[in-house]
Amino acid sequence: MPILLAVDESENSRRATHYVGSLLGRTPDVRITLFHVLKPLPRKLMEHGGSENPAAEGLLSMQLQKDQEAWYQKEREAECPVLITARGILEKSGFDATRVSLKFGHEEDVARSILEEAQNGHFDTIVVGRHGATGMKRIFGGGITDELLRNAKGFAIWVVE
Repeated sequence: MPILLAVDESENSRRATHYVGSLLGRTPDVRITLFHVLKPLPRKLMEHGGSENPAAEGLLSMQLQKDQEAWYQKEREAECPVLITARGILEKSGFDATRVSLKFGHEEDVARSILEEAQNGHFDTIVVGRHGATGMKRIFGGGITDELLRNAKGFAIWVVE
């Protein structure tokens, strides 16, 4: 049974990770993918200024692509401890680390990135820690968790608070 466990540096994410590890640690057919969504690409790396010269345009596009990949690499390196910490929590709670994989997403919309990964990876279950919707957002339904609950069709969703 493949499970997508979306993690970040929040306490609710840690609790969700511990819960999954404790609950499923002795279930041999469960595989977990720890998934962390990187912050959005900076505006300056979304597009270049352009050029009327096709050759210069091609060079600008190639340079932009290199700059974007360098930024993503730097972000993955900076955010890797989030995934490593989550894997450690799973191990400490009894889950076999050989059944855990680590993956990054990158998207402006965190919930959409999680849903796309769940669909593309053919996951059965998505697990998240409740993300901080308070006050008016909670009343009117906002935030990552609420968006997942609204839009995740065909998945079991576990929300740990």
